[in-house]
Amino acid sequence: MSEKSKITKKEIKATIRGFVNGSIVASDIVRKQIPFIIVLFVLGLVYISNRFHAEKVFRETEETQKQIEDLRAEKIEIQSQLMTSSRRGKVLKMLEEKGSTLQESATPPKKITYNIETE
Repeated sequence: MSEKSKITKKEIKATIRGFVNGSIVASDIVRKQIPFIIVLFVLGLVYISNRFHAEKVFRETEETQKQIEDLRAEKIEIQSQLMTSSRRGKVLKMLEEKGSTLQESATPPKKITYNIETE
C-alpha cells in the first residue's frame, strides 16, 4: 500500500506541476475536451445569469406586493373617512356651515310601483 500511496503522491505532484507550468493545457487529452469545456463554461454563464434574473424578478415581486398592501391600507382609510363624512348628521352639519338653505324633508320617501300587465 505504501507504494500505491507513493505513486499517487508522485502523480499528484506531476499534475500540480503540469498546471503550474501549463504543460497540462497543451496535452492532447485536454485539447480534445475543449468543446466540452466551452459548453460547460457557457452553461455556467447561463445558469448564473438566470439566477440573477430570478432574484431581480423576486425583488420586484416583493416590492409590488408591498405597494399593494400600502394601497389597500390607504383605500380602507379613505373608505372609512368617506363613510364618516357621508352620514346624515354630518351632511346636515356641513350644509349648515356652508350656509345652504336646503332642509331635510319632513315626509319620508314613497315607493312608486308600476304594474305591467302582460296579455
